[in-house]
Amino acid sequence: MTGLNRSTTLPRHLAIIMDGNGRWAYRRHLPRVAGHRRGAEVVREMVQSCAELGVAHLTLFAFSTENWRRPPLEVRLLMNLFRLMLRREARRLHEHGVRLRIIGDRRALEADIVALIEEAETLTASNDRLTLNLAVNYGGRWDIAQAARTAALELQRRGGDLAELDEASIAPHLALADSPEPDLLIRTGGEERISNFLIWQMAYTEFYFTEVLWPDFDRDALEQALRSFAQRQRRFGRTGDQLLDDACSSE
Repeated sequence: MTGLNRSTTLPRHLAIIMDGNGRWAYRRHLPRVAGHRRGAEVVREMVQSCAELGVAHLTLFAFSTENWRRPPLEVRLLMNLFRLMLRREARRLHEHGVRLRIIGDRRALEADIVALIEEAETLTASNDRLTLNLAVNYGGRWDIAQAARTAALELQRRGGDLAELDEASIAPHLALADSPEPDLLIRTGGEERISNFLIWQMAYTEFYFTEVLWPDFDRDALEQALRSFAQRQRRFGRTGDQLLDDACSSE
């Protein structure tokens, strides 16, 4: 485990907001799409690193529900890049034991992209080395709303009362219902907000913000974030003394 001790506590589920592609390109007097292309290469590197390190789930915020507000040309280029990624990378992911899942509202995506998504998900469905979730046309508020709506309809079909709707009935319908909640969120690019990403799921997620722009985020930067995570005390509503007592009683 290069750069990390074998005893280092790793997140089981790592989420990343990949920010800074446009600024990376701007600083190099390149078109924004050049930053997105380099960012796509970093995705491949991060997937490989996480698989090697033993992270079981990696969720990347690729395109939010708000990103449709960007200039139409940039949106079109991003969608073309996504098409290219699906065509080129699905087989590679499969060969490396990576399961690919796309989360988000697919209704706004073009039919050929949806077909490529379904093909890639089917190809990689049985892989278990690493689950890679790409959030495309995803928003945390959308996720909660669609889950609540589905849970309410299910409750009505059973003849139940909507007053019975609670967290336990909503949670199974969230986009990542079959994954553990993220242990660590990394956001690159210097901003310190979650931007409507996995709002429900990140109730107890540890946050790590870095000034490094996504196209410059490499294995060393990842390991720095993981070392920071390993030093955190995760209490989940309990006190530090309670955690210490539990640790002592388990020895």
